[in-house]
Amino acid sequence: MDKIVECVPNFSEGQNPAVIKDITDTIESVPGVRLLDVDPGANTNRTVVTIVGSPEAVAEAAFVAVKRASEVIDMRTHKGEHPRMGATDVVPFVPVSGVTMEDCAELARQVGQRIGDELGISVYLYEHAASKPERRNLARVRSGEYEGMAEKLKDPEWKPDFGPTELNQSAGVTGVGAREFLIAYNINLNSTDRRYANEIAYEIRERGRWKREGNTTPFYYKGQEVDFAGDSTYPCGNCDFAGASFDELADHYRDEHGGDLAARYASLEIDPYDPKGHVFKEGLFKDVKAIGWVIEDYNRAQISMNLTNYHVSPPHEVLDAAREEAAKRGIILTGSEIVGVVPYDAMRKAGMHYRRKMMKSTGIPVSDLMDTAVQSMGLADVTPFDIGEKVLGLPKVEGELVNRTTFDFIDEVSRDTPAPGGGSVAALSGALGAALAGMVANLSIGKGEFDPMYDDLCGLAEQAQVLKDALVRGVDEDTLAFDSVLDAMRMPKDTEEELAVRAAAMQEGYKAATRVPLGTVEQCKGRGLQRPDQSPEHQG
Repeated sequence: MDKIVECVPNFSEGQNPAVIKDITDTIESVPGVRLLDVDPGANTNRTVVTIVGSPEAVAEAAFVAVKRASEVIDMRTHKGEHPRMGATDVVPFVPVSGVTMEDCAELARQVGQRIGDELGISVYLYEHAASKPERRNLARVRSGEYEGMAEKLKDPEWKPDFGPTELNQSAGVTGVGAREFLIAYNINLNSTDRRYANEIAYEIRERGRWKREGNTTPFYYKGQEVDFAGDSTYPCGNCDFAGASFDELADHYRDEHGGDLAARYASLEIDPYDPKGHVFKEGLFKDVKAIGWVIEDYNRAQISMNLTNYHVSPPHEVLDAAREEAAKRGIILTGSEIVGVVPYDAMRKAGMHYRRKMMKSTGIPVSDLMDTAVQSMGLADVTPFDIGEKVLGLPKVEGELVNRTTFDFIDEVSRDTPAPGGGSVAALSGALGAALAGMVANLSIGKGEFDPMYDDLCGLAEQAQVLKDALVRGVDEDTLAFDSVLDAMRMPKDTEEELAVRAAAMQEGYKAATRVPLGTVEQCKGRGLQRPDQSPEHQG
């Protein structure tokens, strides 16, 4: 699996296109980096840039972008509506595929140190890269903004993680962090009534909504708001319980709803011992921000969401819940929309989820699984959804040999060249065998007599797909591995020393060339298909 990291640097310039292009041109000058999006805001005077690539390439692009921004943006004259503390305000690294959150945190530390050491810019690490628990929250790190940073840097409690303790007057301070992938996800209604979109948005978002009573069915917003009644009663936002004190309500909240009420009140800026205003009812999902709006171009209302941790609240689960809430109110959801890009893992889980709901096999080719996700979620409802462009980390089998026609490949094998040879042919044969095994499992799924074995058959089909793809990659890997032998053969052999060097290189080449077919043997024999209850992770 390719290692892919996303980076979303925010620059304190949103009004001068020439400056923005200067920075993005610098980013695109780094090989191996793909510029996905540039989103300038005039009122915020801020531009959000999205890039992806290998960890090394993205780290380099982030650094050179910070360097260039420090040269073309002067914070001493900057004004904007969005909180900010530097020419490059924040640089978050996001794991997409083949990397962990800790990998991104380490990337943040490396880039942060370069920014501090080489550019003389003070750096705070935040979120998953934070050096202290109190620095995880970006809002707390950025409090005081640029204008207050000179004093903040002098405070021993706020000594920067990297760079000087004196403010770089023109560049300010930069936050470098690691966070989860944010999916910008919208759900479409068969209505242009924003109230209907908000009605569902408030039900599913983490923040929730004001608690109401009375005329709440089917439209909750028509009920009467419930207020705190001083210190005499503490109503629960999620049920009919009312405590005589905050502590009594907190105990109920912990036991019945599994939460920390003090933390909940703090997030809502409610004084637990002197609550005022409306009581809040929690939403259905954590890490979901949502609001309703109307898109004139689409002639419909949308539920606009940011899914800040799709591992906790995946888009397909949010969509299913929204569909249930809509059905209660006689509303039809016509589809949904992903703004920007989405990780392959989120789409894979969606495809498998809807295949399982239909009792269809989950062990199918990647392209078929993606089609299931797109169709089930209605992702092409208002705009085209190009899987190749929209899905990050999409597994691809690439190689000169595997992309040839069957007869062309066979002809190539028959020629008077050592490669492609037996290793490539064995890998292809193994891939075909795995494909046949997957076919048998998939043909069995859906037949009534095999329903009790649905999970086992899906497990076998999924293993077959993984094995098939790995063996297909081996077709080209075997030939490429033999190239090291050919390179050694071409080495000079005019002297005893050259002969010895050549012989050693050939031995190393043969070892490398042997590893690929050995892996093919292990995959076909030692790591072949197993019933789920026989796989290593299920064995003691």
